[in-house]
Amino acid sequence: MSDTVSRRSSATTRLWRLGAAATALAIALLTPAPVQAVEPRQPTLVRTDAGWIRGETTTEGRQFLGIPYAQPPVGDLRWTEPRSTRPWHGVREAREFGNRCVQTASWDPGYEQPSHTEDCLDLNVYVPEGRGSRGARPVMVWLHGGGLTAGAGEDIVPDTFARRTGAVVVTVNYRLGAMGFLATTDLDAESRDGVSGNFGMLDQQAALRWVRANIGRFGGDPGRVTIAGESAGGRSVCNQMASPTSKGLFHAGIVQSGAYGDCAARTQDTAVAQGKAFMAKLDCADMACLRAKPAAEILAAQAGLNWGPVIGGDFLPEQPAALYAKGAAARVPVLNGANQDEGRLFAFARFDAVGTPLTAEQYPGVMRTDFGDRALDRYPLSAYPSPTIAYGTAQGDQRFACSALRLTGLLADRGPVYAYEFADRTSSPFASLRDLGTDFDFGATHVNEVQYLFKHFGLETPLNAGQRTLSRQMIDYWGSFIRDGVPRAAGQPAAPADGGKVLTLRTAGQGGNGLSTTVHSEHQCDLWDHL
Repeated sequence: MSDTVSRRSSATTRLWRLGAAATALAIALLTPAPVQAVEPRQPTLVRTDAGWIRGETTTEGRQFLGIPYAQPPVGDLRWTEPRSTRPWHGVREAREFGNRCVQTASWDPGYEQPSHTEDCLDLNVYVPEGRGSRGARPVMVWLHGGGLTAGAGEDIVPDTFARRTGAVVVTVNYRLGAMGFLATTDLDAESRDGVSGNFGMLDQQAALRWVRANIGRFGGDPGRVTIAGESAGGRSVCNQMASPTSKGLFHAGIVQSGAYGDCAARTQDTAVAQGKAFMAKLDCADMACLRAKPAAEILAAQAGLNWGPVIGGDFLPEQPAALYAKGAAARVPVLNGANQDEGRLFAFARFDAVGTPLTAEQYPGVMRTDFGDRALDRYPLSAYPSPTIAYGTAQGDQRFACSALRLTGLLADRGPVYAYEFADRTSSPFASLRDLGTDFDFGATHVNEVQYLFKHFGLETPLNAGQRTLSRQMIDYWGSFIRDGVPRAAGQPAAPADGGKVLTLRTAGQGGNGLSTTVHSEHQCDLWDHL
C-alpha cells in the first residue's frame, strides 16, 4: 500500500547491501573512535565498540538499523545469558532491520509468516538532525510489546517522534517465548543469575549496556536514558525498574499498559514445572536434546504454555510489587498509564473475531465464571451497547486500568510518578484491526495509543485534524518527560505527580485533555483491588 514504510528495510530499499566501499574502509582504519557525544564527520558513519557501521539519512534524520548488541544465541549459546558482540573488520552496513526473534505468524501487518531465526539480538538507532539544545541528546530505549512471545523493535518507526522531541530513540529485539524464558533445573545450575528463565530480560539489559557504552557516538547522552514500552514492553519496564541488576542503566521509565497482573513474574517452581512440560512435548530429557531441536519444533512445542520472567534470582529476587513496597525499586521518574477501553480488543478476539459474539443469554454465566457475582452486579448488561463490550469493560478494568493505578501508588514514594489515561474513543483502530474490516467499536482499546506517538508497523495512521492535534500533544508530553523527567505540553494541563489525579488524553471535540480524580471509581477499582 502507498503509505507503507517498509518493515524489513529502510525507506529507500528492501535489498540487503553487502560489504563496504574502499573509501569507507580507509576511514574506518584511520579515524579514531569518538569518545564523547559528538556529531560525526560523516553523519552516516559511526564507530561502535565492536566496529564501524554505516546507516543512512532520511527526511527525518539518520537511522542505523540491525546493529548487533550481543552474539547470536545459537548452538551452545541457546538458553545462555547474552554474550558481548564480537568485533568485526571494515564497515558493517546498518540500513536493514535485523531478523525478528523466533515467533509464530500473527494478524499484525508484516507478520503473515512465522520467524524461525535465532540470530536476532539487534537494535535500531534513530537520530534527529542537528545537535541537541544542551549538547548531547536525551535517549529513549523502546521495548516492544507482543506478550513476550511476539513482536520486534521494528514494530515502531520513531523517526518523526525523534525529530519532534529531539531525542535519540533506540528500539530493541529480545528473545521471546521458550527461547527467552525457558526454565529447567539444568539451566538453573548453569545460570549466573541463580535461576533460569530470564534470558529475554537479560537481553534487554545487554541492550541497555550497549546504549551506555555507545550512544554518545550517535549524539545521545548515556546519563539521560528513559526506558519505555507498551503492553509486554511496559511490563518489561516494570520488571527492569524492580530489578537490582538494572540499576544505573536508565534514568526514567515509561509504562504504557504494562502493569497488568501487577507486573508479576513466575515462581521458580512454576517455571520449572512448565519447562518440564515443554521438554516432554519435544521428547527431551536434557539440554543437549533441546539445543539440537530446530527452532520450528521449539516454536510448535511452546504453544499453550506461559512464558515470562522468573523470580528468585539476581534479576528479580522477589515479585516486583514486593520489591516496590519495600523500597527496592529504582528511584527514577515514571510516566505510567493505560487506555480507557483496554479490554475491548481481548473480548473481540475471544468472541467476535472467531464468529461467536457473546450473547445476552451467555453473558451472566461467562461473567460469573471469569469474575464472580459481584462483578456481574457492577457491570449490568443494560449499561453497555453489547455483551462483548460489557465483558471487555470488566476485563480492561481488572487487568489494566486498576493495575496501572496500583502501580502508581506503589511507586509514589520512589520518585515522581505521573499517571495518564489515553481516552480517545474516536480514534481509528490500530493497523492490525483496521485490516480486518470489522465495524466493532474498539474505542480507546489496548495498543491504540501507540499510533499517536510513532509510525506503528511503519504505517502512517489515518488521523483527522483533532486526532493529529492530540498526537502532537502526546508527543510533546512524552518528549518533555524524556528530556526533563516532567511531562508537559504547551497550552495543556501539566501532568500531575499527585497519585489522586490522572491526566486524561482526549481530542478537543471530546472535551480535550484534563485532570481527573474519578478514574479509580470509573473503572470500579474498589472492586478489583480486593478480588
